Amino acid sequence: MNHKAVFLDRDGTLNIDPGYLGDPDKVKLFPGVAKGIAELKKNGYKIIVISNQSGITRGLITEEQVKAVNERINSILGEENNTSIDAFYYCPYHPEFDDDEKVKCRKPNPDMVLRAAEENGINLKDSFFFGDTTGDIECGKNAGCETIFVSNGSNKNELIKLHNKNIFPTFEAQNFLNACEFVLNFSGDK
Repeated sequence: MNHKAVFLDRDGTLNIDPGYLGDPDKVKLFPGVAKGIAELKKNGYKIIVISNQSGITRGLITEEQVKAVNERINSILGEENNTSIDAFYYCPYHPEFDDDEKVKCRKPNPDMVLRAAEENGINLKDSFFFGDTTGDIECGKNAGCETIFVSNGSNKNELIKLHNKNIFPTFEAQNFLNACEFVLNFSGDK
């Protein structure tokens, strides 16, 4: 457990979210994502995606499509900045369609983060979670990570929801690169 990581939500944080993204040709990363990930990796962070993908249980996308989108993200990262995501974890379930046991993997539950930490030797106290929704920030906090809300200019209501719940991320970033800069300059009381 000696590695540090940055856990990332996928849709809305790494890439533009058209809703139930199943077509790899429609993947569009936000500006600065490839550069930011490359810098984080240069500084010793493992990069792990933690994503709810309920479109699978809803019958809107297949598991193969989710995997193809993940592969496309890594392909773009490689082309743009010779970098990649180290691992992808996703939960295909939703409480409207699946039983309580299955939906335990869904954010804001920290199950996927805890499994990723175990499987990749990650110290959660030295790690961060980036996301664009209340569920992302709650997941990161539930796992014991520092949390960064990534605005990307379109989700102010999510931030208001967090504040109304009296939940505050470690940092509120304007965009992905801003979040990466915060991590690289972070000297919290750890």
